Amino acid sequence: MPTGVAIRDVRRQLFDAAERVLLRDGPSALTSRAVTTEAGCAKGVLHRHFADFDDFLAELVRDRVAGIDAQAAALRDAAGTGTVAGHLTAALTDLFGTVAVAIVGLVTSRDELRARLRRDRPAGVPLLAEATAMIAGYLAAERDLGRLAAGADVDALAPTLIGAGHLLFADRTSAPPEPAAVRKVVAAVIAGAV
Repeated sequence: MPTGVAIRDVRRQLFDAAERVLLRDGPSALTSRAVTTEAGCAKGVLHRHFADFDDFLAELVRDRVAGIDAQAAALRDAAGTGTVAGHLTAALTDLFGTVAVAIVGLVTSRDELRARLRRDRPAGVPLLAEATAMIAGYLAAERDLGRLAAGADVDALAPTLIGAGHLLFADRTSAPPEPAAVRKVVAAVIAGAV
């Protein structure tokens, strides 16, 4: 990109470029040079908008975590409709079928990034913790509506579903699991609660 040309929504362009690099090449390939090359801009653009590369990565993770809030609201609003297993299958597929697995890999592989994120989130793995809260909130809503057993332990079911979902999608080099495979795991986890 020529010098002096304004770039619209620089943050979004850089975040999208980082996601493409993560999905294509994995967390170890994510560098400021790789991001700016992918975004088609000079390396200085990233450093004009972020204190350093770890600041950029922390903001990328925070941006993806914020996206879970919208997904959580939509999932809670779906309580009482369709099937519980269907909603959970769709939620896990939406969550892990995107860049979330790569973001989790990024967070676990970079000590400085984890340290920065711990300032906001002292416990849990960012993204997975919010996803667990999203699933727990949905399960609680379904329990309140009587579609799950009154004694269903949503605080145990939610991390179990997130962990199982993460494992199903964790191999970024293979094709994603078939919806039937995700539904089978979901059905097994919630069988005692439905």
